[in-house]
Amino acid sequence: MQITRNGSRPSGPGPEEYFTGQVRIDPLMSPDAPARVAGAHVTFEPGARTAWHTHPLGQTLIVTSGLGWCQSEGGPVQEIHPGDVIWFPPGERHWHGASAATAMSHIAIQERDETGSAVTWLEQVTEDEYKR
Repeated sequence: MQITRNGSRPSGPGPEEYFTGQVRIDPLMSPDAPARVAGAHVTFEPGARTAWHTHPLGQTLIVTSGLGWCQSEGGPVQEIHPGDVIWFPPGERHWHGASAATAMSHIAIQERDETGSAVTWLEQVTEDEYKR
């Protein structure tokens, strides 16, 4: 058994190459192999969002507070609320973040593939795409 105590893993900003706006990432779990799962609690300030990205084994989001938006390529922007659980299948191009006026936090859970990759980052979401 391993217990990771609250406050033992530092928060960090979302890197500018992968996020637009103010984003804070609080790591939750990233156990050693053979485990593959990784997770973080991510907080987006109003207007903040991820870049377009994919996950080789998919991603689950659990919204914990606020009001957010997410979109899969080719689909409409969806509003997401606390308690909503969102599943992005493997390889599905998508983004997620806060609404324009309200912050949003979620727990993000994804698995690393056999190469150790959990995400492929793509280009930034444009203002036009975000405000659709």
